[in-house]
Amino acid sequence: MQAPARPIGFSLHPSWVIVLAGVCAALHVGKLPPALPVLQATLEISLVQASFLLSALQIAGMTLGLAVGLAADGIGLRRSMLIGLALLAFASACGGFVSTAPGLLWLRTLEGVGFLLVVMPAPALIRRTVTLQQLNTRMGWWGTYMPAGSALALLCGPWVIAHASWEVWWWLLALLSALAWVAVWRCVPSVLHVSAHANEAWNKRLARTLQTPGAWWVAMAFAVYSSQWMAVIGFLPTVYNGMGLSASTTGLLTAFVALVNVVGNIFSGRLLQRGWPAHVVLMFGYASMALGAFGAFAQWDGWSLPPTLSFICVVLFSAAGGVIPGTLFATAVRVAPSEATVSTVVGYMQQWSAFGQFAGPPLVACVATLVGGWQWTWAVTMSLCGLGFMLAFKIGALLDSPPKVVKVSS
Repeated sequence: MQAPARPIGFSLHPSWVIVLAGVCAALHVGKLPPALPVLQATLEISLVQASFLLSALQIAGMTLGLAVGLAADGIGLRRSMLIGLALLAFASACGGFVSTAPGLLWLRTLEGVGFLLVVMPAPALIRRTVTLQQLNTRMGWWGTYMPAGSALALLCGPWVIAHASWEVWWWLLALLSALAWVAVWRCVPSVLHVSAHANEAWNKRLARTLQTPGAWWVAMAFAVYSSQWMAVIGFLPTVYNGMGLSASTTGLLTAFVALVNVVGNIFSGRLLQRGWPAHVVLMFGYASMALGAFGAFAQWDGWSLPPTLSFICVVLFSAAGGVIPGTLFATAVRVAPSEATVSTVVGYMQQWSAFGQFAGPPLVACVATLVGGWQWTWAVTMSLCGLGFMLAFKIGALLDSPPKVVKVSS
């Protein structure tokens, strides 16, 4: 695999532009939480409406992930990313003029579609812009798009809203999406590679994906990861508020925990590049998450780790667990039945990831409610990590076995 020549006049490699576009899309996912208190006060949004605004992107991913992945493979990878960035810019720009909760919800749903159109084709695009030797490392960087975007939104959003308004925050991200659109249009080549299956009908591409065991294993492995990561990160401010920490301190600590996840993603690419088997990296990540959650939340007879050590365990949970998404993105490229189905496999991963993000927090909240505290959160995460271990073994056995030809009826 040879990397294509970059457009004349641009020194930034197309793969880096794709990663930055993903970070830009993730900013829209994380832009809402810092603005919720202001939105509830100014637009009179109820708690129920706020919950729907928060879950709109997860619902879009759960219901449209596979469909958007199919569409991305069908309409073209670069074109899909450009359409997605345009939708994000349009919806965010319009959102600054909305004065009702239903209007903001509809635009939030549109942002969800735009987000999916940006992130689905990215791994396949990266694969076609780098050499085989660069692939694992760059996929590790791609895995940082969500934690990096979320952390930046948590850090920058409150400052912009405090010094300007939530409308300015929305318009600023619309402008950023427009700039990302220009960067993709100018820096990412329009024709990178034509697969033998490029013109295959969508139903055949769907059948090829769903009949491929690897697509199921990587998708479920992503759900196992995202469910516990979202649950712990999502409830971390609540846990720290209960410990008496101020809102500003809680926000900084949570943003830092989300940001260190980037380190794990980058590290996963280096491990794979050095010859570590994918299933070994995955098992390392799941084991680290189980250990980190145990140290952060376990209590016996009122005893628990000191707050500083508990926070270090949460950092371990997020940072070492970050090797999982980077590894799964690199693995998805390998297990896809053809180059024309990489975005479809990633779409399936995104669909299961969204399901995990949607189901994980309620599961942890139910356990916390039953036991009257967060001290058994580690039991939930350890159970999920056990399932992750099983899936990692499945993925390892699949990658070590000779490829099988999947027959699809016409």
